[in-house]
Amino acid sequence: MVANKRFYALDVFRGATVAFMILVNNPGTWSHIYGPLRHAAWHGLTPTDLVFPFFLFAVGNAMAFVMPRMLAQGSAVFWKKTIRRSLLLFLIGLAINWFPFFHWEGGKLVFSAWEWTNEGGELSGVRIMGTLQRIGICYFFASVLIYLMDVKKLFYTAIAILLCYWGLCYFQNPADPYSIAGWFGTEIDKKVWGAAHLYPYEAFVFEPEGIVSTLPTIVSVISGYLVGKYIYSCIKQMSTSENPAETEKLMYKMLTILFMTATAALFAGYVWGLVFPVNKKIWSGSFVLLSSGLAIALLSVLIYFIEAKGKRGKWMYFFNVFGKNALFIYALSELIPRGLDIVRVPTAEGSTTPLEWLYSHCFAIIPGSLENGSLAYAIFMVLIYGGIAYLMDRKGIYVKI
Repeated sequence: MVANKRFYALDVFRGATVAFMILVNNPGTWSHIYGPLRHAAWHGLTPTDLVFPFFLFAVGNAMAFVMPRMLAQGSAVFWKKTIRRSLLLFLIGLAINWFPFFHWEGGKLVFSAWEWTNEGGELSGVRIMGTLQRIGICYFFASVLIYLMDVKKLFYTAIAILLCYWGLCYFQNPADPYSIAGWFGTEIDKKVWGAAHLYPYEAFVFEPEGIVSTLPTIVSVISGYLVGKYIYSCIKQMSTSENPAETEKLMYKMLTILFMTATAALFAGYVWGLVFPVNKKIWSGSFVLLSSGLAIALLSVLIYFIEAKGKRGKWMYFFNVFGKNALFIYALSELIPRGLDIVRVPTAEGSTTPLEWLYSHCFAIIPGSLENGSLAYAIFMVLIYGGIAYLMDRKGIYVKI
């Protein structure tokens, strides 16, 4: 049943996560989005809130298959590759935030300096943190912990990180620890980066990929690694078995343990959420447990259908090609809209951008609510980037960072 050292289901999971990330990041208009495709305003959980933790879980999962080869090459290779990849992820993310290095001001294009005063007289600047930056930081610290610890110590360290983070959140401001105004991490971000380099969040300046809230995201990577390491050990067992009945038994034993683990994580996350609210913005411990539990459950379902039952359709290949160039396709989905944002298309009312013109002339006219057109545009974008991923796969082009 199992000839390879890696389940196809793992790549489908990662690719589907990237595809959904592109879907929620590219609506036709931010003013008209269906509820499940929005982030929770503050406390709470929507499907969109699961995208980033699922991606971090997938990063950790992949590490379980790559890390043994890296460690076998020696400490020097491990440190060189880990530091290089972490820095590249951070710097690429920072460059994406700065891109296309120009913006419109007073009817003309001006260079986007590191900091500038906007038309409202407020100081603006290049946002320092972001998705790839956080991935780079999490990848580095998770890799170091994996390098230094065995599975048991890693598990307890992950729990200790979540508990320490809970204590930090509460004791820094016991009167109001979990509100957007009372959460202590924002002041640290302001002091380290400066308010001009944070993400403006409605009425407040708040950085969703902040310094302090990056601490528990490391656990999201570790959870993916621990699950991946268990799956990897099961795959090796199944690969050496010559008895189909025994292989099937091992498969279902693995799935049973995965589902039990998912259930335990979901239960613990729900109970903890009663005192430490589920919140993606501050990446609360309860959010880590719930998102990890859901990731394990979804991955288990995919393994059941794809590996145990042998159900492989064309839609799985569509997601698989996303997973083969996951970081590159995600970066491309950020760069293209940003680059086109400085292009102006003349209209009767003045001017618009190419993508805004595409939405208003092709998707906003779809019958029904404006949410329909906005969603159709987002799906179209997923298909475009899926087409790029497909062509890259056909030509054997795989961009590794």
